[in-house]
Amino acid sequence: MWQIILATWKSGLRSRYFYGVALLAVLLVITAYLASSFSPRAPRTVALDVGLSGLRISLVLLGLLWVQEAFSREVDRKTVQLLLSYPLRRGDYLMGRFFGVVSLSAVAAVALTLALIIAAVAAGLQYEAQQYLPSLGVALWVAVFDVWLESVVVVAFTVFMSAISTTPMLPFVAGAGFAMAGEGLGTALEYVLAGGDRSLSAANTPILQAIHWLLPDLSRLDWRLWPMYQTVPDPQSVLWAIVSALCYTGVLVALAVWAFSRREFS
Repeated sequence: MWQIILATWKSGLRSRYFYGVALLAVLLVITAYLASSFSPRAPRTVALDVGLSGLRISLVLLGLLWVQEAFSREVDRKTVQLLLSYPLRRGDYLMGRFFGVVSLSAVAAVALTLALIIAAVAAGLQYEAQQYLPSLGVALWVAVFDVWLESVVVVAFTVFMSAISTTPMLPFVAGAGFAMAGEGLGTALEYVLAGGDRSLSAANTPILQAIHWLLPDLSRLDWRLWPMYQTVPDPQSVLWAIVSALCYTGVLVALAVWAFSRREFS
């Protein structure tokens, strides 16, 4: 499996998506810095908010593209059959690809976070000191870890779709839809359960609750308020969000291994 992880790294570093990471880092710095100009009272907070949103989108997109490059295209081009002709178990191959992609995403997260810190620091240089400075230390890195964990869940789902799909673009499209649905599910459920519109609540609550059992609430992994306003989240909710994300990832990867091990290649 380590050879597959190393091969995934080599493939990812040679692909054009690797250069996209560098471009994303530059764009992240520029966008976060320019966004800070709209709020002279709290430029660093605005830069951090915009930067974390960009980081979330970037990591999910990079994960989808790397799965497409390292796994889906090999299945579509049937080059995976050459690899599996060696004494290599299918489960080890799939796990190697998965861990290779998520470790690449971790490196990208670190690089983009360092770029974001530069943007946040630069955003406050031309303004008077903020009364409440955002935290660019442990709180920020914990928030980035949660963003990365969200991308891991999306990568696990995309790998599962790649293991069962016979259409090369379906995993990418399904993974993107999964990410958007998981991010918006919590907000939609919270709005409906609030009872603002009784007819809407009565009609959609059972549906949303059923979907809630099938899809993870990825919005629970958004803890940007901690580094932005030093609002420490409830430890129990933090632990529950991490455990549920890891369990969901484990189930998806196990299903992917099971499906891929029984798949027939023609």
